[in-house]
Amino acid sequence: MTGGIDEWFAAAGPREAELRRVDALVQEAAPGIDRGLAPAGAGQMLGYGLMPYRPRSARETTSWPLIALAAQKRHLSLYVCAVVDGGYLAEDRAERLGKVSCGKSCIRFTSLDRVDTGELGALLRDAVANTSSGRNEYFTEGES
Repeated sequence: MTGGIDEWFAAAGPREAELRRVDALVQEAAPGIDRGLAPAGAGQMLGYGLMPYRPRSARETTSWPLIALAAQKRHLSLYVCAVVDGGYLAEDRAERLGKVSCGKSCIRFTSLDRVDTGELGALLRDAVANTSSGRNEYFTEGES
């Protein structure tokens, strides 16, 4: 699957180097986490730490990455799909991450230079540590 990942990076054109920088940060913060391409709309994103997931609208459980990296038209998106103590980790720490825009689980930025990489690394480590038992409120939302 590494060939597919290299092709994914190359397809990002001028953003390839920036994506590789973010990928290196994720791998440093979460050593040994599995890494592979995951479907995202009509394209793909780079996913880390696949976990079982069943959205409210689905009948079957599928897999979704704990962390995912995507290149958008004007920015990069780093998704951190972790809910800890009832709060979305990315949203709860948004103000500590630097010049980023955050949603519940999405951190958007144009360059890693605008991000507090120490805080981002800590957030990623905490996401992995808080879900290492396989329990993650993000992935159990809506299940009965």
